[in-house]
Amino acid sequence: MCAMPQQGPERSSARPRPDASMSLLTEIMEHSLDDGYAEAARREKTAPRSTGTRLVVAAGLMIAALIVTVAATEAHDAAPVIAEERANLIDRVEDETAEADDLHGEVDRLRQDLEDSRSKALDNEGAAALERLGLLSGAIDVEGPGVRLVVDDAETTASAGGDGPRRSTGFTDTGRLRDHDLQKVVNGLWAAGAEAVSVNGQRLTALSAIRAAGDAIVVDNRPLAPPYTLLAIGDGDRLSDTFQNGADGRYLYVLQENYGIRTSISTQDKVSLPAAAGLTVRNAQPAGPAGKVTS
Repeated sequence: MCAMPQQGPERSSARPRPDASMSLLTEIMEHSLDDGYAEAARREKTAPRSTGTRLVVAAGLMIAALIVTVAATEAHDAAPVIAEERANLIDRVEDETAEADDLHGEVDRLRQDLEDSRSKALDNEGAAALERLGLLSGAIDVEGPGVRLVVDDAETTASAGGDGPRRSTGFTDTGRLRDHDLQKVVNGLWAAGAEAVSVNGQRLTALSAIRAAGDAIVVDNRPLAPPYTLLAIGDGDRLSDTFQNGADGRYLYVLQENYGIRTSISTQDKVSLPAAAGLTVRNAQPAGPAGKVTS
């Protein structure tokens, strides 16, 4: 008997997967989310919101709309009232200013009548002495050659640092002329030889005061608005040169360079200054020959 050749075990033609030995890791990577969790997430996305949630959202939107509507209504209703109050305040200011101007005019007329009466009552020598006293005190109108100095705020009043002559500032607006700036300019004119000085038509005397009231400059209790026009009687050329080369003139130049304050000065053949508005002396009295005060 001839032996039949034995056939070896049959081998499958399909090749095994390279990651067959890593079945657990493969399962984790392919199914990272449990089927139960995935199904719950799908139901959450597709399920409609509850009635309570919708009501809360709707109520919130209604409240927000109501608040906006009420605020807009109140602002609209208050606007005419505010405008009316502002208009009334402006009218009061204008009326009071006009009344003050009328009173100043009446004072000027009465002063002129008083001067005329004094001149008639005195002889020629007494009238000359009275006129000279009026010139020195600022009680009468004067005219003569001099200078015209105009000082104005900066075109833009942007904030600047505290360098220069204004090391301590009370205003954030450093482009605005202040009361002590105007004081230095006036004192500079007096020191340069001015015989009479006025600011925006206000005659300055030994009793004059230049102060600040808020952002405004007040001269003898009258608020002034820029530009500030200073008229000074004296030798025009000499007065101008002496002022500009003096300490106060240089101070004004620094304000112009550092803060944008605008200035201009010119000599005048003739300037006219009004009399001072008030020269009331309450406590000072003439001293007697021995230095005693006369009663």
